[in-house]
Amino acid sequence: MSPPDAITRDVLLVTSEPPAATRFADLYVEHASFVWRTMRRLGVRAADVEDTCQEVFLVVHAKLAEFRGGSMRAWIFAIAARVASDYRKRAFVRREAVGEELPEASVPEAQTATVARAQALALLDAILAGLDDDKRAVFLLFELEQMPMQEVAAAVGCPLQTAYTRLHAAREQVNAAIGRWKKRGGARS
Repeated sequence: MSPPDAITRDVLLVTSEPPAATRFADLYVEHASFVWRTMRRLGVRAADVEDTCQEVFLVVHAKLAEFRGGSMRAWIFAIAARVASDYRKRAFVRREAVGEELPEASVPEAQTATVARAQALALLDAILAGLDDDKRAVFLLFELEQMPMQEVAAAVGCPLQTAYTRLHAAREQVNAAIGRWKKRGGARS
């Protein structure tokens, strides 16, 4: 006579369902991609799909013994829907909104103004470099340093009328250079 445990064990191996671990592994292989797609469609961010899928299968594993028939896919979907709902209610999900692309960085207005000023100064330097020394000196002192014309004439060592003539010629050259710059697309409105 064989021991009762050996008979029971042999009968169980022939008549019972596969062990839970094998059954779960088969369920996972069969339904993993379904759960993955479901989680994405239920509003789970792409970065969190893997974690929420794991949560779904943890619940499936824990409750597999309680499954009483019907559609396994529908049962797994119901679990996935609850996990996705819980996911959407979590506080960290509401605070963090990560997109597929990095957002465009905002630039404070002061920084934009600083960059624009630096570009304007570079343009002015290039225009001034195109003037001859006499005209450049009069233009700088009168227009930029805002010195009175008598002081400009004394500083450059020329008669007052000659200083005005040089200023007029310098202004024409500066205006012409600005006009060329605008035509090239330098001024954007």
